[in-house]
Amino acid sequence: MASEFLGVIYVAGETVLKLVPISIALGLIFAVLTHWQACNPGHLWFQRREIATDICYWFLVPLGSRFVRIGLLVLGAALVFDIHGEQPLMDFYENGHGPLSEMPLWVQAIIFLVASDFLLYWIHRAFHRGALWKYHAVHHSSEDLEWISAARFHPVNLFLGTIAVDVALLLAGISPNVMLWVGPFNIATSALVHANLKWTFGPFKYVLASPVFHRWHHTALDRGGNKNFAGTFPIWDWLFGTFYMPENELPDAYGIDDKNFPESFGRQLIYPFLQ
Repeated sequence: MASEFLGVIYVAGETVLKLVPISIALGLIFAVLTHWQACNPGHLWFQRREIATDICYWFLVPLGSRFVRIGLLVLGAALVFDIHGEQPLMDFYENGHGPLSEMPLWVQAIIFLVASDFLLYWIHRAFHRGALWKYHAVHHSSEDLEWISAARFHPVNLFLGTIAVDVALLLAGISPNVMLWVGPFNIATSALVHANLKWTFGPFKYVLASPVFHRWHHTALDRGGNKNFAGTFPIWDWLFGTFYMPENELPDAYGIDDKNFPESFGRQLIYPFLQ
């Protein structure tokens, strides 16, 4: 029992220690970039009203996600492949399994990125409808959209979205080693598309999601809030008719209709259950 507890502490500490230098680097980079290239000029990201709330999300969401992902992978291996025990699980997941694991790691990484983005596009659209919206509204609640807003996700949204897709693709046989490439890429691109920058990527706007592309998604529903669902590759929005980036215009207002939406981290977690 003591060794298991120490293992949890080790994983938690390792996750936080990895996040600290990344966070400092992103904070400095975007502070400089938004000084010269802000989409919505004003105060810097660390001067935002809800900065404490977003810092909680930024550090706690990856921490919780890692434990849930590990748990689901263990459960999946047991239920789908009847694999039990620490060493058999480590052997099973170390380099993936099946046909996908035999491909070069860079090919697996590309498959992972494309497949996950395609699946998340449709999951994202589902979260904009019906009962799921109250969970996704947490992500859209930020009125001062910045790079650190990228982590503002309710656990239910995160579980049914990113975590579920990651687990499904790893159970399909892709090597967990791809996360050494995909993880930093996803952190960087997610922070970038939420950053307060007026970048559109010009002729490459259909290739990679830009800050302006995603900032339109965070506007009111009758403007662009029901468009631009892709997280990384806008080609999905172009193919399925949800691409929206008006020429010579920049988004200027963000948030949701509920003016009584709570600002604190804890109250935002219980918000969907009170609706």
